Amino acid sequence: VEKKHLYEISKQLKRCGTSIGAQIFESEHAESKADFIHKLSISQKEANETLYWIEIIYKLKAVDLGILENYKANALELKKRLTSILKKLKNIP
Repeated sequence: VEKKHLYEISKQLKRCGTSIGAQIFESEHAESKADFIHKLSISQKEANETLYWIEIIYKLKAVDLGILENYKANALELKKRLTSILKKLKNIP
């Protein structure tokens, strides 16, 4: 895999990975319940995208897979927690 492709993938991973926390932080000052749900939903989507880019990097075997597994576990845990919170907020069984 070319370095420039890895660089672009890493930029995408950095963007969506950092967006998770930014959206959660922003949700603390939501203007309404709907706005709160919206911001957490964006965070959930960003966690899902983070998992996608981690999977791409994993398949490319471009970095230490032990480190990647840790990132994957963290992103998956965040996604699960956000999904649980959103289901409760939306009263979805």
